[in-house]
Parts: sequence; structure tokens; C-alpha cells
Amino acid sequence: MNEKIVDQKLPNNLFSGKTAVVTGASRGIGRATALRFAEAGANVVVNYFQHKRDAEEVAHECENLGVRAAIVQADVSQLDDARRIVEIAESEFGRLDILVANAGIWEGGAVEAMPEEIWDKVLDANLKGTWTVCRAATKIFRKQNLGNIVIVSSTAGQRGEAGYSNYAASKGGQIAFTKALSNELAPTIRVNAVAPGWVDTNLNDSVFVDEDFVHRVVDAIPLQRVATADDVALSIIFLASDWSRHITGEILNINGGAVLCG
Repeated sequence: MNEKIVDQKLPNNLFSGKTAVVTGASRGIGRATALRFAEAGANVVVNYFQHKRDAEEVAHECENLGVRAAIVQADVSQLDDARRIVEIAESEFGRLDILVANAGIWEGGAVEAMPEEIWDKVLDANLKGTWTVCRAATKIFRKQNLGNIVIVSSTAGQRGEAGYSNYAASKGGQIAFTKALSNELAPTIRVNAVAPGWVDTNLNDSVFVDEDFVHRVVDAIPLQRVATADDVALSIIFLASDWSRHITGEILNINGGAVLCG
């Protein structure tokens, strides 16, 4: 897995005194995002589902950057678990300012052969799991009269993905949900999404072992490289910060030019 960090330091007061929840933060994009929030001064709630040791390492790295961190094991497809994540954020840090709905899975199959449980599993984790954490966080955001949500979608939700129709449907749903929620929660709560293309994380390890496949992927990207998790994390930081204070309902494409959406 490519863990290369972009050679760009964030100001350590960008999120000073704020709290960010990052779901699916033990690995990949979630991990990179949690570390960037910590670098920029935010206390971080590191949510994980299965990989406890990885989550503990992320929390430890965040604390080494001078902030506080808490880890929460939770399945975001379950509403009670989602509530628990934000309740812990509020009880530990006294507030919740930013939610990054990143947790998700990538499993598919031919549509005529896909088991119902795989369709449901992906939609529950990716789309329902986005709804549960947004629902839970919004109650706190409304009480505070401020908040910021960034949803991690995908180019698969814009152009589809053969063999992964369930994943594409979940990511397309996230995009529509972002646009609906941005209007519903304005003006005090901003809601945006990022739509990465291929990203070099463990989620894609099963296909990136094929060097010919990787070459085909890179050839289809005008910038001629696959994104790192940190490329996506920095875009999330932008949307979560006052640098983007007049942006809401936006789908920020992070795909090296592979998919151009107006």
C-alpha cells in the first residue's frame, strides 16, 4: 500500500479546539484524514469496525501530534452504534464540529449472480451507514447551531462500475444524499462530499496485485498516477475548514481527471 504523504504541512491552529469524528478511520482514507485533522489541531474520534490494533495506532499517532483522541468500535450500519459514536465525541470532548462519513466496503459481483446478502451488506455499510452517522451528528449540530459534514463517495457513483452495481448504487445514493442534506441543513451546517477515483489503499489490494491492471488504470488517468490516501485527506480537510466556508452541496472530484463531472 502506498502511504506517501503529500509534502504540505497544515497550520496547527486550523481546527484548534474543535472535534472531528472520522468513521472507518483505522486504515486508508480514514486513517490519513484522522492524522491530518490532528496535525491541524482537532481532537479526533477514531471509529473502527474490525481493526482495533490499527485504530489504536492511529489514535496514538494523533496524540503524538498534540491533540486528544478516542477510539470507538462501532458498526455504522446500526443506528444505535452511530448514536454511540457521536455521544462519545460529545462526552469526551464537550462538542462535535466535524463528521467525516468515510466507512465503507467494496464487494460486488455480476448482477444476475449477486447474492442478496452482498447487495444488502454493501448498501447497509455505505449508504445506510452514511445516513445513520449524519442523523446522529445532526442532532448535536443543530443544538450547537453549527457543524460540518464531509461524505466520502466515489467516481463509481457518477459513472457506475461494472461488476459492482451495488457499490455504485450506494455511492450514487451518497451523492444524492449530500445534495439533499446540504439544502436541508443550511445555513448553519455545511454538507459536501468527495468522489475519489482509484486510491492506493488496502481496499484495492486485491486488484492492485495485478501489475497489468494497475498499468491500465494509470493509462486512463490524465495525471498518470493513482491517488494516495493523503491526496483525498487533504481535500476533506479543505471542505471541513473555513477555507471552503461558502461551499455546500459540492461533490469534489479527486480522480486525476479520469472522470470529468460538471
